[in-house]
Amino acid sequence: MTLFNDTELFTTGNRGKIVYNLPDTELILIDNFFTKEESDRFYEKLLHQTKWREYEMEIYDKTYTAPRMIAWYEDKDNHGSSPNGLDWTYELLTIRSRVEKETQLDFNAVLLNLYRNGKDGVGWHSDKEHNTGQNPIIASVTFGETRMFRLRHKFRKDIPQVEIPLHHGSFLLMAGTTNSFWQHEVPKTARNVLPRINLTFRRIYRKEDNVQHFHTRNSVQKFLL
Repeated sequence: MTLFNDTELFTTGNRGKIVYNLPDTELILIDNFFTKEESDRFYEKLLHQTKWREYEMEIYDKTYTAPRMIAWYEDKDNHGSSPNGLDWTYELLTIRSRVEKETQLDFNAVLLNLYRNGKDGVGWHSDKEHNTGQNPIIASVTFGETRMFRLRHKFRKDIPQVEIPLHHGSFLLMAGTTNSFWQHEVPKTARNVLPRINLTFRRIYRKEDNVQHFHTRNSVQKFLL
């Protein structure tokens, strides 16, 4: 039995907006993108009302259960989307609207990850591009426990790893050639930590769409200014 709500333990960042000066990436962080009150409300709703599921992944021809839970939402009018897919909730639509207003970009899908405790994490990787095109723009929102987000350059060993603590209510935009030149991870931790929910908004377009990629450098540059 707990004597207080988990959200009372969550901390928000106070660094404002940071545009990272790193090669081969456009990386922007906004702490307190959502207020503490908004973040608490979204955390509770998403934690308890999302239809979380485990999923299997293949590593070196072996199948493992990923150390986290996920949920996937996308617009039903996306080409190739499942008619039985999850319907966007009011909370997800509200969060998406805020992200789109800030970035002046449109997103039609979101992947939710639930890191239940310190035993959950995700190893070094770049996001798959078969449904997003090369160099996708990923808009990431975090609610819950602060976890470390690490990045490393794929080719230049002279560049130190970057560590970004993603706080309750923070927003991180990865754009430009980030996905081509950088990998990222959320490492596991031995600390006794509470759940963290991460939302990564994306623009899905499958090859059959036969449309131009919506990501343009000019659209991102507007956000950088």
